Amino acid sequence: MNAIAEKVKLFDCRDAFTETLEALATEDTNVVAVCNDSVGSSKLTGFRDRFPERLINVGIAEQTLVGVGAGLANGGKIPFVCGAACFLTGRSLEQIKADVAYSNTNVKLIGISSGMAYGELGPTHHSTEDFAWLRAIPNIAVVAPCDNVETAAAVAFAAAFEGPIFLRLSRVGVPQLLPDGHTFELGKANLLRDGSDVTLIANGTLTHRALKAAELLAAKGIEARVLNMASVRPIDEQAIIKAAKETGAILTCEEHTIFGGLGSAVAEVVVDHAPVPMKRLGVPGTFPPTGSANFLLDEFGMSPDGIATTATALVQRKS
Repeated sequence: MNAIAEKVKLFDCRDAFTETLEALATEDTNVVAVCNDSVGSSKLTGFRDRFPERLINVGIAEQTLVGVGAGLANGGKIPFVCGAACFLTGRSLEQIKADVAYSNTNVKLIGISSGMAYGELGPTHHSTEDFAWLRAIPNIAVVAPCDNVETAAAVAFAAAFEGPIFLRLSRVGVPQLLPDGHTFELGKANLLRDGSDVTLIANGTLTHRALKAAELLAAKGIEARVLNMASVRPIDEQAIIKAAKETGAILTCEEHTIFGGLGSAVAEVVVDHAPVPMKRLGVPGTFPPTGSANFLLDEFGMSPDGIATTATALVQRKS
């Protein structure tokens, strides 16, 4: 982490989530929150204090959590169903499929402490399969904001969006990358840096690492394009095709297994429309061990130096 150990302010995206949720609830009495004994970890304490009648705590019962959310949506409410991403998606996948997706209910699923954010709690608490599970289910939008600004914008979008959506939020601090007032657009990537030699595509906690890697690459004469791909489903096919044709190589970075997630979604577009050399960085089909999220990301080759090294090798494949 030395390469990104700069003195920049880091933001916990859960704070942006709850601040925005409380503001939405002030304007719309239909906005409610549902949690699974996770008031603290979901940072819903302020919401509970301001709107006690609009917070439903079902206890440690994730299947009930999602079912209650679906019922509230059918009753005209806008439920934000919050829980640790590993349990929200893993334990209640059937309810998400049947009660939310198949029924197309207006439920907002908020996966808290996603990826390897619970690092020291080990493999049972890592959530490195959620993209793959939910991306395979029809009707659910899947989103992983890169910073506090995009989180707030995505929460506001989710409240107005008619249909199921999954927001993947980490507790690991990240710097602000997008400008204040940013508007989230589902299915649209953000070009954070232009370049012609290789494209780095990332989301969530990996976007700022990809940007730092691009700076390291520039010092070596390699100009990397950086796309923040918060929207995993639907995905910005045009941005991917354009990047493949204009830069000739694509590297994806994600806090998720390399199977079925962001890298797979990008690869599907590349192979169908613009085949170029490509590499997926992520968890390589293993159970991540115990350790802090930053340590594990570095160990899996996703430090800025690691990303830059892989990107350099990918550029060499072009020739």
